[in-house]
Amino acid sequence: MAITSVYFGDELGRYGFGDGHPFGPDRLHAFWAETVRQGLDKKVDIMAPVACDESELLRFHTPEYVGLVKRASETGAGYLDAGDTPAFKGVFEAGCYVVGSDLDALQRIVSGETPRVFIPIAGLHHARRDGAAGFCAFNDCGVIIETLRREYGIQRVAYVDIDAHHGDGVFYAFEDDPDVGFADLHEDGRFLYPGTGFASETGKGAAAGGKLNIPLDPGSDDDAFHRAWPRVEEYLRAFKPEIILLQAGADSIAGDPITHMRFSPAAHGHAAAGLARIADEFCDGRLIAMGGGGYNRNNLALGWNEVLKALSV
Repeated sequence: MAITSVYFGDELGRYGFGDGHPFGPDRLHAFWAETVRQGLDKKVDIMAPVACDESELLRFHTPEYVGLVKRASETGAGYLDAGDTPAFKGVFEAGCYVVGSDLDALQRIVSGETPRVFIPIAGLHHARRDGAAGFCAFNDCGVIIETLRREYGIQRVAYVDIDAHHGDGVFYAFEDDPDVGFADLHEDGRFLYPGTGFASETGKGAAAGGKLNIPLDPGSDDDAFHRAWPRVEEYLRAFKPEIILLQAGADSIAGDPITHMRFSPAAHGHAAAGLARIADEFCDGRLIAMGGGGYNRNNLALGWNEVLKALSV
């Protein structure tokens, strides 16, 4: 049995928005209550959240944008983007705990201390290098990818996303990079934010034809998932990654308040189990899973714990 490390602590839970926002600060504890109920807290290593420093954010984000978040964090007023991502007092520090926990996990994985990690409040895949988007202040996925390559010399990174929303902030940042594998299974952008991720978007330049976007119809259920998922595994085996990142957004599960997908939590477990096998085959088991979206608390609790169970067998 592989022991999975899980990052849990109030510092991580602070990344969330108030006033009834779908991405509320209660999401972490909704997940953890189910983890405890299932007894999974006894089967994982619990890691304390860790904050990154500003220089680590700058591996992906522009100095101008990081400065904007710092200023907004002091007042808590306004938005970090055109209206989706509210500022709140401490948003900079909360975002640093998301990114920092990812980076701490990365160090533990690369050093061989643990092969698999789950960070529930992470996978903020919409943020651009120069701006926030879609509830995402900092793109921790992008910071991980840049850090792997600059600091650890790991070049072939596979990013897999099963959130209902297309991971546009990651896709467009690395659209022309042939060493960043990208496989994203999501609700068709004609019906859901951010309106991207069409099947024809397969990369540009040196990466032309090297990315995989799989848009699914609204209402797609587990049957649709199981028809599409083998394409992801086939893609990854051809890509031969050195490490796998999974954005396990639970908003693709039936009953989410802001999407139209109808997966069951079991689909998330199936995806994580498949990626774990591929990680064992190509990556010495190295896999980082991030919670991503999910705005029905019961769904995210069940879906993310299916991921945990799949990574721990």
